[in-house]
Amino acid sequence: MQSSKISIFDQIPKSSSIRLINLGCARNLADAQLILGRLKKKGHRITSRSKADVVILNTCAFIESAKKETIDFILDLIALKKKGTIKKIAVIGCFSERYPKELKKEFKEIDFIDGILPLEKDEKESKVFLTPKSFAYLKICESCYNLCHFCVIPKIKGKFKSRSMVSISDEAKVLDRKGFLEVDIIGQDITAYGIDLYKHKALVELLEGLVAKTSCIKWFRLLYLYPAHITDELLSFMAAHSRICKYLDIPLQHINDQVLKRMNRNFSKKKIISLIKKIRKKMPECCIRTSFIVGYPGETQVQFDELCLFVKTIRFDRLGVFKYSKEKGTKAACEQNQVSELIKQARYDILMKIQQKISTVKLKKFIGKKIFVLIDEKVKDEKGIYIGRSQFDAPEVDGVVYVESKKKIKPGDFIEVEIADSYEYDLVGQY
Repeated sequence: MQSSKISIFDQIPKSSSIRLINLGCARNLADAQLILGRLKKKGHRITSRSKADVVILNTCAFIESAKKETIDFILDLIALKKKGTIKKIAVIGCFSERYPKELKKEFKEIDFIDGILPLEKDEKESKVFLTPKSFAYLKICESCYNLCHFCVIPKIKGKFKSRSMVSISDEAKVLDRKGFLEVDIIGQDITAYGIDLYKHKALVELLEGLVAKTSCIKWFRLLYLYPAHITDELLSFMAAHSRICKYLDIPLQHINDQVLKRMNRNFSKKKIISLIKKIRKKMPECCIRTSFIVGYPGETQVQFDELCLFVKTIRFDRLGVFKYSKEKGTKAACEQNQVSELIKQARYDILMKIQQKISTVKLKKFIGKKIFVLIDEKVKDEKGIYIGRSQFDAPEVDGVVYVESKKKIKPGDFIEVEIADSYEYDLVGQY
């Protein structure tokens, strides 16, 4: 970790009981698992109980709402410490990497402060898994290669780094032996994987090895692909291999060429449309997920209307919307014509309503069909009701499949269900 001379692993007293609270994205969760694994190896006891010797808060600082959530959690932990419920507080991760001095000054009740966990090229340490038995995250790279003008990640994470293929392959084999049926390959931009280590985009080469060296894993899911780096080779590989989910998470951020240029996204509307057509031609069943930013500095009503029309025309399977967050240190924060929060919220609501209607229609087409579902959990206090996902649903961010079953099933089961009903974002299946 980078923020303090003495890492969190050396600050915490020996043989402590530790509870970790993770905020933010799947990449943070992957870091949290590695941190807990290292702490356990040093002799600490890992617990989920509220009464722990040390509570570690793994923080996020990507956008304003994430920073607010972090501060709220810190205040809650300080209140618990004052009551005597917990003994010590540790704050780590992106927020403390970005604001270490401010944390020390404003929250003197925090006992230990550290930053992010650096990516190790040849990482081989064991982890404490925080995901359900059904899926696991496999982090292959850190930071981003693209330097978008709205994004603070490179300032927090530093230069883009890839793990070695050997390290990733060894971890995948461990996940395979442990019985995880879905492995989600993550990074800020996995399509840039290998550029630093191997001097070329090596994602397909990596995937070939993962498929060849594992057997129990049913699905490899690719999360966070930069559109300009998606190659024909990658799409052909995905189309040819049933163990690669037909699912692409491609954050586009906008569609208007002027906005894209101001964002420093390095691709155009024409190229985006061409890419989507290519994906749908090679993999007609592929689920395309994207995200857009509304209220970017200088975004006009005409440009927003263009975005709405694009969404209505392309009809994405999954879509997320973010209100632009002005982040200190980014080029976008210095731009004139910042959009008001009122307009951002209105545009957010409009775009989400458009997607809700699209999603409702798209999911109705599944009724009567049989699809494979990976079970994540049983619904509490509901007999015979389970929550699972199809290959078209990533954990946490997408909808789910509610499974009704008279047969006994459990988390981690991979079953074929018949879809009986649908909602705006979820399906109902029978087994």
